[in-house]
Amino acid sequence: MIKPFIISLFALLMVASYGATGKMLFKELDILGKLENLDVPEDDIEDDVTFFDFSSFTSQYSGKNLVNVDSFNASGDGVSDDTQAFIRAWTMACSAPNSVLLVPQGRSYLVNATKFDGPCQEKLIIQIDGTIIAPDEPSQWDPKFPRNWLQFSKLQGVVFQGNGVIDGSGTKWWAASCKKNKSNPCVGAPTALTIYSSSNVYVRGLTIRNSQQMHLIIQRSTTVRISRVMVTSPGDSPNTDGIHITASTDVVVQDSKISTGDDCVSIVNGSAKIKMKRIYCGPGHGISIGSLGQGHSKGTVTAVVLETAFLKNTTNGLRIKTWQGGNGYVKGVRFENVVMQDVANPIIIDQFYCDSPSTCQNQTSAVHISEIMYRNITGTTKSSKAINFKCSDAVPCSHIVLNNINLEGNDGKVEAYCNSAEGFGYGVVHPSADCLYSHDDKSLNQTDQYLAETIMVEKETENAHDEL
Repeated sequence: MIKPFIISLFALLMVASYGATGKMLFKELDILGKLENLDVPEDDIEDDVTFFDFSSFTSQYSGKNLVNVDSFNASGDGVSDDTQAFIRAWTMACSAPNSVLLVPQGRSYLVNATKFDGPCQEKLIIQIDGTIIAPDEPSQWDPKFPRNWLQFSKLQGVVFQGNGVIDGSGTKWWAASCKKNKSNPCVGAPTALTIYSSSNVYVRGLTIRNSQQMHLIIQRSTTVRISRVMVTSPGDSPNTDGIHITASTDVVVQDSKISTGDDCVSIVNGSAKIKMKRIYCGPGHGISIGSLGQGHSKGTVTAVVLETAFLKNTTNGLRIKTWQGGNGYVKGVRFENVVMQDVANPIIIDQFYCDSPSTCQNQTSAVHISEIMYRNITGTTKSSKAINFKCSDAVPCSHIVLNNINLEGNDGKVEAYCNSAEGFGYGVVHPSADCLYSHDDKSLNQTDQYLAETIMVEKETENAHDEL
């Protein structure tokens, strides 16, 4: 509590001493305080739940009810249809407390599109050690499930874990995409794994690969923890987002490696309190908030933190994307401790996003973007515009904060571009972001000097406190 108090006191003294300048600096410190104290969940997933160690499982002593899909006549040969065996195993595991639904290692199970609905009895574990394979022929896909392959809904307190693989067999789906061939119709494709309308869900250790479209969706859910997940598909596979979070709150994604043909992580409307930590991304389109606001819709995302990430050979780095004509807001986002290697568009806000075969018309309304921090962002970029804030003239981006940014171009030339973007920087900011404007027309150098003085006061106070 001492540090915020000192910052506030010092800022008040500055207001009294320096008038308008002090007021501006007080406002900037207030923004920094908000960004430092975003309401996001803790990231120590292992402390939240004691995971079941299947390697030490013995039905005699564990107190667990083992439900093996093989006990329901699953073939496990990767050719025979094992859908009904999975449905029967699910019905039994869901209805009994302390159940472990086992997909055994060393075997491959062909499963058609299925919804596994709850609610279930308490302490259900889905142990995936083998491989689950989707049918590979789009023309034979069940029309009742156009956008889902494996969907789990209305669950509470469920753990998905194991060393197994969920394989979407997406090659033919990608070839049929309009993004691969403009003569193809633009239609949606299934998501490999969907967790819908659930709470207190843990996903750990799984590999999800070659999804027809998105790999893992967290939708209308709360308190979800994802760790040590690997997502992989070719860099040219269309719309294959790695982890997609929509209308969900209190979500942590950590210690995961994601290589896809679209966003490694995408966070869209109705999502809040999202924490990402130790994320490897590449290839792919980077870490994205959005898109939001398509078709004049309202989009809201708030309280998002990315802490520690490595992005390699991605088409974007840290991106916020919104459509013209939308409304709503993105507010309270902190990207920090990110290393980039050969990334195009490392830092980008795009309020003119248009993922459409036809030209998007200019419109005045826009999703408001404010209180966005980029801190400790380093590495190399393929593009000359290492920092690119393309914001709406009617609804400008506000309170953008840059701190310790060092991005180098492969040819040695990098620049920052701003349109209708207001904010400030301190510490090293390279390329220089002088294009960010302040409502009080104060330069970044003034802000930098003031914040440096404030940090010195904080350190002196902390040292004095430590000696007591």
